[in-house]
Amino acid sequence: MNVAPHPHLDLSKFPRHALLEGPTPIQHLPRLSARLAGADIYVKREDLTGLGGGGNKLRKLEFLIGEALARGADTIITVGARQSNHARLTAAAAARVGLQCELVLTRTVPRSDHDYMENGNVLLDALFGARVHDLPGSANALQFAEERANELRAQGRNVYVCPLGGSSPVGCLGYADCAAEIVAQSHALALSFDRIVVPNGSGGMHAGLVAGFVALGLDAERVAAFTVYGNRAHAHATTLDKANQTLQLINPALRVQEDAISIDEAQLGPGYGIPTDTMRSAVRLMASTEGLLLDPVYSGKAFAGLVENVTAGKYAAGQKILFVMSGGLPGLFAYRNEF
Repeated sequence: MNVAPHPHLDLSKFPRHALLEGPTPIQHLPRLSARLAGADIYVKREDLTGLGGGGNKLRKLEFLIGEALARGADTIITVGARQSNHARLTAAAAARVGLQCELVLTRTVPRSDHDYMENGNVLLDALFGARVHDLPGSANALQFAEERANELRAQGRNVYVCPLGGSSPVGCLGYADCAAEIVAQSHALALSFDRIVVPNGSGGMHAGLVAGFVALGLDAERVAAFTVYGNRAHAHATTLDKANQTLQLINPALRVQEDAISIDEAQLGPGYGIPTDTMRSAVRLMASTEGLLLDPVYSGKAFAGLVENVTAGKYAAGQKILFVMSGGLPGLFAYRNEF
């Protein structure tokens, strides 16, 4: 990225509570790159964050928890699937700052085996002291969360409700900030990335990165996502909307264009949280060549897409590809039977 060495994105007007230990490292993957014999692959280690088992949602939670504390909240409620990484990290962050936490978890994924229902993130939710509401997959989790918040408010509690994946415009600021971090690191490493590859679930990480690059006056089209939640049309529409809402907070004079959102649905498979053979292969490849652990729901599928694009020549030899490794390690234990 041919930019000034220290791009500055001023987010100081937004309440924020530090949950990360500093920038997450960018690391080269030489053995994996050699194995694929194509593009040069790097990873942004969003899994290397200390709180609650780590993961990308902590960037969003810095701003969400910051806003909750600024509003005087004593309780935070959020929603997600049974094995939600965001729910687990919301519970951990709440424990860190002294908020009560309630999680509204839906049985969105058609699995009922013991590992999925009780291990992985769900085990950690309980350890962090969160109260879990277990709802069927057909339930409207956000509506339930708002109704529960009103019950608690009637008891005198001050409740902050956080959306799916923490992907509100405020939450997405965490990844606008990450865009500036990537640019600064790229300059320090004397690297220019041709593609930045991410998973797209609730869309907040993708939207935030795009909004950040646009705010910095840079090419946002280099961010390429693989949807793991909805089909391409749905993911594109929601991500574009979130990116523009986030950019409105940063600089209302700017706008994200439709073609700045690049989404591929080739790795979605039968649906959210449902394993695919390419995901299993990608998880094994990363683990066996670099000793790094991808999760089965998000980064496993997105990395499978990266691998297929390299082997097909879509990402050409000599190109430098940055994969944003989002964390979610506890999910591997919930999906033990798949490996």
